[in-house]
Amino acid sequence: MCGIAGILDWKPAAQPEVRAQLAVMAAQLHHRGPDSQGFYIDEAIGLAHTRLSIIDLESGAQPIHNEDNSVWVVFNGEIFNYIELRHQLQQQGHQFSTRSDTEVIVHLYEQHGDDFVNLLNGQFAIALWDQPRQRLLLARDRVGIVPLFYCTQGERLLFASEIKAMLPLFRESPRPNLAALDQLLTFWAPVSPNTLFEGVLELTPGTTLVVDQSGQRVHRYWDWQFPQHADDYRADSEQALARELRELLIDATRLRLRADVPVGAYLSGGLDSSVLVSLIHTHSDTRLRTFSIGFEDESLDESQYQELLIERIGADHSSIRCTNGDIAQHFEDTIWHTECPILRNAPVPMKILSGLVHQQQYKVVLTGEGADEVFGGYDIFKEAKLRQFWAQQPDSSWRHRLLERLYPWLDLPRGQAPAYVRDFYGQGLDRPELAWFSHLPRWDTTARAKLFYSGGLAEQLRDDAVETLAASLPSAINRWHGFNRAQYLEAKTLMAGYLLCSQGDRMLMANSVEGRFPFLDHRVIEFANRLPPRLKMKVLNEKYLLKQAMKQYVPPAIVARHKQPYRAPDIPAFIDAERNQPLPFAAELLSEQALRRFGYFDDRKVALLLKKACRGSATSFKDNQTFVGILATQSWHRQFVENHTSLHQL
Repeated sequence: MCGIAGILDWKPAAQPEVRAQLAVMAAQLHHRGPDSQGFYIDEAIGLAHTRLSIIDLESGAQPIHNEDNSVWVVFNGEIFNYIELRHQLQQQGHQFSTRSDTEVIVHLYEQHGDDFVNLLNGQFAIALWDQPRQRLLLARDRVGIVPLFYCTQGERLLFASEIKAMLPLFRESPRPNLAALDQLLTFWAPVSPNTLFEGVLELTPGTTLVVDQSGQRVHRYWDWQFPQHADDYRADSEQALARELRELLIDATRLRLRADVPVGAYLSGGLDSSVLVSLIHTHSDTRLRTFSIGFEDESLDESQYQELLIERIGADHSSIRCTNGDIAQHFEDTIWHTECPILRNAPVPMKILSGLVHQQQYKVVLTGEGADEVFGGYDIFKEAKLRQFWAQQPDSSWRHRLLERLYPWLDLPRGQAPAYVRDFYGQGLDRPELAWFSHLPRWDTTARAKLFYSGGLAEQLRDDAVETLAASLPSAINRWHGFNRAQYLEAKTLMAGYLLCSQGDRMLMANSVEGRFPFLDHRVIEFANRLPPRLKMKVLNEKYLLKQAMKQYVPPAIVARHKQPYRAPDIPAFIDAERNQPLPFAAELLSEQALRRFGYFDDRKVALLLKKACRGSATSFKDNQTFVGILATQSWHRQFVENHTSLHQL
């Protein structure tokens, strides 16, 4: 991965001024590309690139152009099928001057126009300048692995891999997007294309943006699609589908091992990373190098399963243990990289883990991210299935009791489980046909932080977060199976907006490490989307077909284990247990003065939550998410709004 940035201005400034602005933008992206920088400037456009050298180390510097210098590109990501595409383009007469995957993009554009994105198997954010047509094309990969943001300032357009690269060009401090904050405190992320910064948009996954002197046009070229009729599902035998899936995953993994630098893999101890590491071990010549993180809290630690697979395949393994002190130490820097608040501390250990990878001089790791969304692995899919069953007889005295079995790790006081299940999971039983029925309990948990809004913030909010999300959903969603509706919501909200961003790309690139995701190969997704839901979850056995396809590779204990969500310490990381008081930075951010100055949350309500946290009685999911969400919002505001520095002030 790398960093890209640019300025499109129909009334351009002098080139030295544009060059200076691009240099400032590139400096903000140094962590994404510490190996080199490159620039291209003409009358209307300025492009900047910071490089993390992975393919064609000697001649792959960007920006890259075509044969007559009429098309220029800067690119963040990887095109995994670039070798095959390059061969096709050479047969069609195109001349190449490098061995990089980047150069494939300019020649594909020459050959296919804007449709070239459909031919890419990869993860990418692309900025392509067609000089003769005075036309900028921005493109983002199908599922949102690689970030790309843009904003309009009068006659000019700014874009960059991270928002912080554009902020120095703002004359005034950025304004918070309060509606986006409200969405984040419902869905874990703003509804795309919104961001926490007013006037700054993300390029939605699977879309392109064309900008020329006639205006801006967004085009969706790919989306998650599911069958609308029973006859549209794959009807092959279970054995045939398992075999096809296995071959797809082998090829997706093979492609993602392409690099001119060593490639490693994350190993969590769960099914997905174990499958991935086993595929690398069995079907490639790559020297297997794995990395993992553990926790001092045994309830969060999965080290025993990591060791089980390491012993089986003999990987060269490195691990690191994360403490509460580590969480606190890295928290504010994590917010600097996410550029938005988080609701749990899970991204922080991922940043620490990528630091270990960087220390071991690895630039690329493969991870198992995406398997749960693609194959139905999360407990939320089980919840939805059981809640649909309960909704058929909402007054049943026993149907809701099935939900108690989902979470053996959930510590509820004796006798309280039935009441908790009825209150928490019983939401929306009168409307099971809602496209978002599956997610109502989760959104209720997340939205508890809204009870802490200040009166001023509550008065300023005009749009309902759920209504905003509903308006963005595809018209066909109500004709999809309920299981598939839940998958779509999970992929478009939590995965794209949080897991791949705050917990994925940003935590990897904070330490100049590229992540690759075989389960998110679009061919794998399109295959899985046509599977009957019963092959994704057989009764309550999640990821059933994936397990059938890969059981020969993974120890039975890992295949059979209950899905354990990845979690990290939350409130305890910010409390000095010996003194029963918050750590100094948390106390400062949650002080009456800071809360009133920033204006998001009611200082009296937060004080009561903080007191509860110091007593050790704030232990519920709602308490933890509320506390971390408020603290992260305060940290975000101080770093990006209150401490903003404009290039115009220097």
